[in-house]
Amino acid sequence: MMALGPATLLSVGFLLLLPQGGLTNKAAASLPVRVTVENDLSNLTPKSYAISMVEGGVLIGALRRLQDAQKDFKFTVTEHPDFGPFLESVNGVAGEDSKNTFWEILSESSGEYTRLDVGIGCYTPKVNEHIILRFSSWSRNDAE
Repeated sequence: MMALGPATLLSVGFLLLLPQGGLTNKAAASLPVRVTVENDLSNLTPKSYAISMVEGGVLIGALRRLQDAQKDFKFTVTEHPDFGPFLESVNGVAGEDSKNTFWEILSESSGEYTRLDVGIGCYTPKVNEHIILRFSSWSRNDAE
């Protein structure tokens, strides 16, 4: 009979410490989130989407799931070296510095709107949260 080496014993010990289903693709709990796309600069009617996302997941993951599930929802990001993914365009509409336009990301609760304090790569939505992607403009005076 062959003796088990230290590496084998450590591997077996590690597997015993994993939560049940830790190495499987067993689905984590999901939570519903609503995403609305608004354009303050046009007369387009806001478009809302319902999505389920992995509990504890970040907003960019929810947007990717939404993009995979809905043919009429598309988005692009630009990767900033210090701040991570930056929402660049939604449904073909891109923000432009030269036109002072951008995509603002808000959370709405009971009619109160709050601008997210982190980006889509860090923000973790809550159960039944309403995320608003709003195309808007800023004035040069706001930046000063």
